[in-house]
Amino acid sequence: MSPILTDPAVFTSLCVALGLMVGSFLNVVIYRLPKMMEHQWRSEHAEMSGTEITPADRYNLVVPRSQCPACGHRISALENIPVLSYLIQGGKCTACRVKISPRYPVVEALTGALSGYVAWRFGYGAAAAGALLFTWAMIALAFIDLDTFFLPDDITLPLLWTGLLFNLGGVFTDLPSAVIGAVSGYLALWSVYWLFKLVTGKEGMGYGDFKLLAAIGAWLGWTMLPLVILLSSLVGAVVGISLIVFARHGRNVPIPFGPYLAVAGLVALLYGNALNKHYLGLF
Repeated sequence: MSPILTDPAVFTSLCVALGLMVGSFLNVVIYRLPKMMEHQWRSEHAEMSGTEITPADRYNLVVPRSQCPACGHRISALENIPVLSYLIQGGKCTACRVKISPRYPVVEALTGALSGYVAWRFGYGAAAAGALLFTWAMIALAFIDLDTFFLPDDITLPLLWTGLLFNLGGVFTDLPSAVIGAVSGYLALWSVYWLFKLVTGKEGMGYGDFKLLAAIGAWLGWTMLPLVILLSSLVGAVVGISLIVFARHGRNVPIPFGPYLAVAGLVALLYGNALNKHYLGLF
């Protein structure tokens, strides 16, 4: 099997197919994980206050089976083929014909395309496996933050530890650089948070952003952090100004920073070394 997988065309094609399936699962994670955590918080709050709550039906990433939010129609296996089912059904539920959000196939297609590109760029091996895990986590975190302004510890913390484990063997950077990257990534945004709060009395970002940058540092090393911070800040500023000017987005309406960190992390994963060399070459 290994000689077949080492063929770039075969490996890339397989990773595209795998990415499409993972993208379908990521849609479940993006939708359900915040709800699962909200239920957990309510249960813990009720327990602390001594309030009795009605036992809820099992709800996790596996059960209940996916269904139409409008009519409750259970999605069959044939209706759950990534991207293809959406196109065949005309973007509508087969039971009630209510429109399905186009974001579902977008997430699937995006995950498939990025998975294929990662496979092509890194080739068969540990680097590709790690890069795929990193990419899938970035996609999930970006969309969850867009929906909820929250970056769940259930993803950011395992991502941080997994990055350190991969770099035990120096897959993306050496272990000292990964450890320093994790610490520096957290402290960098933590410092910005408190400086902004002391000056303005407001919170400029959440603790999830600290943990996400720490995870990126654990995967890519501390030398990538300036690039990630610069790119995320630049993209965030451009998008924020564009929303205010063209979409009349209120200046006081918060904008999640996690998606910009995720995009910058992916850029650093794929092109970080080349960009750092170019940047340093300017000086």
